[in-house]
Amino acid sequence: MSISTTTTPATTMKPAPTSALSASRATATAARVLRQLRHDPRTIALMILIPCVMLFLLRYVFDGSPRTFDNIGASLLGIFPLITMFLVTSIATLRERTSGTLERLLAMPLGKGDVIAGYALAFGALAIIQSALATGLALWFLDLDVTGSPWLLLLVALLDALLGTALGLFVSAFASSEFQAVQFMPAVIFPQLLLCGLFTPREKMHPVLEAISDVLPMSYAVDGMNEVLTHTDMTADFVRDVLIVAGCALLVLGLGAATLRRRTA
Repeated sequence: MSISTTTTPATTMKPAPTSALSASRATATAARVLRQLRHDPRTIALMILIPCVMLFLLRYVFDGSPRTFDNIGASLLGIFPLITMFLVTSIATLRERTSGTLERLLAMPLGKGDVIAGYALAFGALAIIQSALATGLALWFLDLDVTGSPWLLLLVALLDALLGTALGLFVSAFASSEFQAVQFMPAVIFPQLLLCGLFTPREKMHPVLEAISDVLPMSYAVDGMNEVLTHTDMTADFVRDVLIVAGCALLVLGLGAATLRRRTA
């Protein structure tokens, strides 16, 4: 007599499906990132102090021509935080992936949207500190002369820092090493820096370059700063510039969640 046995194929345990975004999970992720950053004082110093140091140096580079500092200082108040947050965020996120931390997180009931939102909240908190210090230094210590409200200047600086965070999270998905993450700066940041209107008004550029500058978010960050520099009240152009920068940050965060990988190939 033969006995037949039925074998059941082994099943692979998969994390429970999660919703696209959960406020509690994103907040928990942000708290974890901040706890890790607390043990990395060099990264904190880079994010918070470097824009202040650069503004300080710039002010005394133009010590004999303070009007020049007034003309470009407001623009750079938005550009420096964007560049710093882009660099630090891209490297920090890549480090999480290469160390396996990101893979372990995504094996839990944690969606990609939760991870990206958590990182954005954590680095956004540091961006608030960074922007407040840089704005206070420029206005009350370096005597940056602006016509509009300092609070509007701070708002644009903060949005620029958040945009840099979003761009850093996005490009980290395409880098396999910290060196490659740094290499994205010439491709992502430098063209915007050249075409944003810092060196010459955008309307005086070649028409092709002007058209390209019209779709780059840094152009509207500089335009927003210039609106505060020259107008006492909030203008319609300022509102447009702020909404475009904020919209670009949200769009890039969404792209970052869509392209986030568990590990580095």
